[in-house]
Amino acid sequence: MRIMTKRSTWALPYAIFLVLFVALPLVIIILYAFQDTSGSFTLANFAKFLNDPDAIGTFALSLEVAIENTIICILLGYPAAWILANKKLNRSAVTIVLFIMPMWINALMRTLATAELFHVMGIQLGKGTLLVGMVYDYLPFMIYPIYNILNKMDKSYAEAASDLGATPWQVFWKVQVPLSMPGIMSGVMMVFMPTVSTFAISEFLTNNKIKLFGTIIQENINSSMWNYGAALSLVMLVIIGITSLLQDNKKDVSGGIV
Repeated sequence: MRIMTKRSTWALPYAIFLVLFVALPLVIIILYAFQDTSGSFTLANFAKFLNDPDAIGTFALSLEVAIENTIICILLGYPAAWILANKKLNRSAVTIVLFIMPMWINALMRTLATAELFHVMGIQLGKGTLLVGMVYDYLPFMIYPIYNILNKMDKSYAEAASDLGATPWQVFWKVQVPLSMPGIMSGVMMVFMPTVSTFAISEFLTNNKIKLFGTIIQENINSSMWNYGAALSLVMLVIIGITSLLQDNKKDVSGGIV
């Protein structure tokens, strides 16, 4: 019984989960990435990626689509989050539930339904339909971090700015937006990271006309090219890791300013 009262005991299942499903897969990816088919150490997998124009082009396209999707989600998500957090404009919790409801449906089912909708409307599948589908899938992940920050924000800051003569636009741009930056950055991470590594959405919403970086990784793994696929996965992990570090640095800077 004394063992069960220790906090470390309750953390043990989580630690085991992290080792088996987070740390161990990462170690395997790193080992495969720096090995050839015979198991010898090599950098040829990364050299192959750097010397492959198609892979580089696909990687650049993935970053481009991810950035465009993230920007669109910010432009659409921030006003939606602001309206949801404004008690004068949104007096019902039902509105919040309406934004949550699409997330109750499996992401693959949403993508298939979106592709079928474009087919019924006679819209040719391409980059435009891909962006529409991605915005539809990831927009809630931008709205809710921002909404949570705006909803918990101390209203006295905006009131003080108004009392000092600030216009409604100045209150919004110089008070609310800077204070909501942590929510924006969280939304950016939750949208950018899955977008840059996805493959199923691009396959269904472009009929494989547009390949993203995740598709190349999938194709190599399915073709039993484990080493090259692992190297591509490691490149993606490094990009995501750098993005996460930049986000943390921006949070520290903004926290110091506030």
